[in-house]
Amino acid sequence: MKLAFIGLGVMGGPMAGHLAKAGHSVTVFNRTRSKVQAWAAQYGGTVADTPAEAARSAAIVFSCVGNDEDVRAVTVGKNGAFAGMMKGAVFVDHTTASARVAVELYEAARARDLHFLDAPVSGGQSGAEQGILTIMVGGDAAAFDTAQPVMKRYGRAVTLMGPAGAGQKTKMVNQICVAGVIQGLAEGLAFALRAGLDGKRVIEVISKGAATSWQMENRGPTMIDDKFDFGFAVDLMRKDLRIAMDEARTNGAALPLTAVIDQFYSRLQARGSGRLDTSSLIRLLRDK
Repeated sequence: MKLAFIGLGVMGGPMAGHLAKAGHSVTVFNRTRSKVQAWAAQYGGTVADTPAEAARSAAIVFSCVGNDEDVRAVTVGKNGAFAGMMKGAVFVDHTTASARVAVELYEAARARDLHFLDAPVSGGQSGAEQGILTIMVGGDAAAFDTAQPVMKRYGRAVTLMGPAGAGQKTKMVNQICVAGVIQGLAEGLAFALRAGLDGKRVIEVISKGAATSWQMENRGPTMIDDKFDFGFAVDLMRKDLRIAMDEARTNGAALPLTAVIDQFYSRLQARGSGRLDTSSLIRLLRDK
């Protein structure tokens, strides 16, 4: 299948790579030229100068960029993908963005006889590299049926959650839950260390019971070792939590714990730790 991928960062690069390795003809675009050239050297494919050029003749166009404005820029902006897409083609956006922009671009696509799916992912850089992401999708069933088999090249769970915006709202739930788990883990491990316990042995024991989580098994040991130069950055989590809290103000949901944890992440940013992994919350409790 002829495909296009826009945005070759730590997530998009590996995702596009899985499509190329599967034998699809992939045309790529990235604002930073060096990244697109490095990707092409590794995977082959075609390099485009604009999103519109990348999207031309592609059955499905994928994107994974930074925020709402970035998604607008690569779709309806100058030389955006929508201008180059053929009628009936599907645009799949993997960016974590607002539900508002997802609905906006769904309507803009429909006016052009195109299809738009909001499809944020969970699993981080390692999940993208291993091709085991969880993908939550909003949009029409027919477009989903077209794109799902292709997304399965890098997603182990690809699920249609509802109409436009439902994928983004589901990702908000994911981030709300993740933030709470990380804070709870940070407090528990900080308590263990203050109590004179062997933190890694504590993790080994309690991970066999009801307290276990992906964060405990994958981030607990590195939290004990004070290692955070990997994974999902504090800056990105703050962006995601702001999106969730904005949506909560619209739908009336109460997010008291999320609001507190967001401020903890703000404190890390103020200390210059915005690029550290989100599990660095424990530093606020260990006075580091």
